[in-house]
Amino acid sequence: MLIAALAAYVALQIGISWWAARRTASDTDYLIAGRRLGVFAVGLSVFATWFGGETVLGSTATIADEGLAGARAEPFGYALTLLFMALLIAGQFRKRGYMTLADFFRDRFGRRSEFAAALVAIPTSLLWSAAQLLAMASLLAVVTGLPVALMLVAATALVIVYTLLGGLLGDVITDMLQGSILLIGLIVLLVVMVATLGGPSAAIASIDPERLRLVGPGESWIERIDVWMIPVLGSLVAQEPIARFLGAKSARTARNGGLLAAGIYLAVGLIPLAFGLIAPALQISHGDGDLFLPTLARELLPSALFVIFAGALFSAVLSTVDSALLAVSALATENLYRRARPQSGARERLIAARTITALAGLTALTIALSGESIYGLVEIASSFGSAGILVCVLAGLYLRLGGEFAALAALVTGLVTVLLADWVFVIPGGFMLSIAAAAVAYAATALIAQTR
Repeated sequence: MLIAALAAYVALQIGISWWAARRTASDTDYLIAGRRLGVFAVGLSVFATWFGGETVLGSTATIADEGLAGARAEPFGYALTLLFMALLIAGQFRKRGYMTLADFFRDRFGRRSEFAAALVAIPTSLLWSAAQLLAMASLLAVVTGLPVALMLVAATALVIVYTLLGGLLGDVITDMLQGSILLIGLIVLLVVMVATLGGPSAAIASIDPERLRLVGPGESWIERIDVWMIPVLGSLVAQEPIARFLGAKSARTARNGGLLAAGIYLAVGLIPLAFGLIAPALQISHGDGDLFLPTLARELLPSALFVIFAGALFSAVLSTVDSALLAVSALATENLYRRARPQSGARERLIAARTITALAGLTALTIALSGESIYGLVEIASSFGSAGILVCVLAGLYLRLGGEFAALAALVTGLVTVLLADWVFVIPGGFMLSIAAAAVAYAATALIAQTR
C-alpha cells in the first residue's frame, strides 16, 4: 500500500514537471521561472526548499540525542537565516535583475570574481544535494526494507528525471503541494506521539529538564558562537533560495516572500523539535541516526497514517534536492558555460542547463555514498567556502570599499581558512575564524588598492 501510494505521488510530481517543461523555452524559464512568482509562491517555495530532509530527519535525531542544544541550527538558526536574507539580500538582488548569485560578483567586482564565486558556490550546492539524497534513501530503505545504498541510486535517478523536466517553474508548483502534505504529515505524527504519552501535559512532563538547555556540555564560548554562525551566516547567501527571489515579480515581492518563508519555517520547524524532545520517553524501539524518525513513525502509526507521514518526508526531501541541483545548474550554465560560449543562444543554454542538472545529480550521488551522515553533510555544506562569499556580498551591497582583488582575496582566504581549521588543524570555531579572515583579507586588499 505504502509503496503504491509513493509511486502514485511520484507520478503526480513528474506529471507536473512535464507540464512545466512544455512552458520552458529558455534558460530564464528553466532557472528562474520567467520572473513570474508572487509573494505566496516565493514564500511557500523558499520554505519548502529550506525545510529539507535534514530538518525532519537529521535534526530530530540530533535533538533526541543532545536535547534542545541540538536545535540551534534547526529550526532556530536557519529561520534567522531566512529573515536576514529577506531583509538584506532578496530585494537588492531582484531589483538588479540577476540570474544567479555569481552575477552579483560580475556586476560589482568583475568577471574573474564571478568565475571564482561560481567555483566556490557549486560544491556547497552539491553537498546539499547529497544530504537530501541520503535523507530520501533512508526513508525509502525503511519503507521497502532494501539497503540504503540501493535506494540512494534509485532516489538519484528519480530526482534527476524530475528536476530535468520542470526547472524552477515545476519546482515551485510542486513545492506548494509538497509543503501542504508535509505539514499534514508532521501534525499527524505529533498528535499520535502526544496521545501515546497521555496528552500534552504528560508529554511535556516527560521531557528531562536537563535536555532543555541551549548549550551543549563542555562547549567553549567559541564553539557556542560557531554553532550559531554556521547556519545563520553560512547559508545567508545560498543560491537555492536566492533563485526564488530572483524569480519574483518585483523586489518588494521577493522581500515579502522571504519574510513569509521565515515565519512559516520557524512555526513548522517547532514540530520536529518536539519530536526530538519527547521521542526518548516513548517505550518504542527506533532506528539510529538518520533512520531514527522514519523507524519511530513506522512503529507508532497505523499503515494509513504512515502513508501520509512517509509522503510528508518524501515531500520535504524532494522539494530541497531539486532546488540544490538547479542551483548547480544555474551557476554552471550562466556563470561558466555562458562566459565560455558568449555566442550561445537561449535554446543552447537550456540544453546545457539540463545536461548539467543530470551531471550534478550523479556527482551528489557519489558524495552521498561517502558514508557521511545527513546532518554532517549539511554542516559541511553550510560552512564550505561560504565565508568569502558572505563577506563579498554584504560589503559589495552596502559599502563602496573594495574591488576585484579584494573580492578574490576574500574568496580564497575564506575557503583556505575553513579547510585548514576544520580538516587539518581541527580548530574550534573554524567557520567564525574563516569569516574573520575573509573580512580582514577583503579590507586589507581594498585599502592597499586605494593607496596605489
